[in-house]
Amino acid sequence: MIDAIDRKILNIIQEDFPVEEEPFRRIGELVGIGEDEALDRVVRLKESGIIRRMGAVFDPKKLGYVSTLCAARVPDEKVPDFVEVVNACKGVTHNYRRAHEYNIWFTVIASSREEIDSFLREVGEKTGVTDILNMPATRVFKINAAFKV
Repeated sequence: MIDAIDRKILNIIQEDFPVEEEPFRRIGELVGIGEDEALDRVVRLKESGIIRRMGAVFDPKKLGYVSTLCAARVPDEKVPDFVEVVNACKGVTHNYRRAHEYNIWFTVIASSREEIDSFLREVGEKTGVTDILNMPATRVFKINAAFKV
């Protein structure tokens, strides 16, 4: 169970994480507890699975990168190997199984379209799965994925 202080901490780390030398000291100040307790609470929330991951979200285009959404038609018996190969790429940011003809969907960020094309060819060669759709965005829509707790 989470209490009111945990809820405040979750809201802070989602929308306004303090980028400073001692961020947990600042979080503690904002919710009325000490730095050690603030960090302990975040660790507990992470260990319990309430916090899945903490990290920055960057705009790849502004950093000179390109990204694409991919969908692959993967036979059930090849899914574990396919997912392992895809997830080994450091540029893969999401990978989901879907109840659809194209059952594995993932996003890839790379320094060029050519690098993405090369990665997808390599995935096909390693897994035998070649029916992979490469769908670069033509318009970007971003929503605020923060959840008020």
